[in-house]
Amino acid sequence: MALSKRVPKVQPYRIRKSKIQGKGGFATRLIRKGARIAEYLGDRISHEEGDRRYDDDKMKRHHTFLFVVDKKIVIDAGKFGNDARFINHSCDPNCEAVIEQRRVFIEALRTIQPGEELTYDYSYDRDDATGWGKEAEAQYPCHCGVENCRGTILAPAKKKRKKKPAAKKKKPA
Repeated sequence: MALSKRVPKVQPYRIRKSKIQGKGGFATRLIRKGARIAEYLGDRISHEEGDRRYDDDKMKRHHTFLFVVDKKIVIDAGKFGNDARFINHSCDPNCEAVIEQRRVFIEALRTIQPGEELTYDYSYDRDDATGWGKEAEAQYPCHCGVENCRGTILAPAKKKRKKKPAAKKKKPA
């Protein structure tokens, strides 16, 4: 099965200091909606190895370059990674991560102007943070600064569905 899109030979962004977090990727030219921007590369490891390499409880602040591909594979861009690891999180992103044939690609959600910072929603799995509540959100803070920022890089909280009251049965007339 061939990949549906190709990564450009010349990287359409460069890395520089970001207002969001550390370093970020900034467009060097107009990037059209739907364009494949980069492949997220790094050491392909198991989840267990990722947990061994990065113990969130022992770190002063969360900082990893791990990307979950599936139940077996995690990409650690901290080892053998490329510049895609510097694309920051935003709660209102202009890119998205697409997993295709167990590879991760960053694609434009909309047209991106030169100089604009590239971002995607990390949406860390809340199931991994079960029971942590506000503590988990504090451990995984967001600094994107957009109007609708949820304050965390965790996936949006699932809204609890309200139970509908049982329908009253009509008495036969």
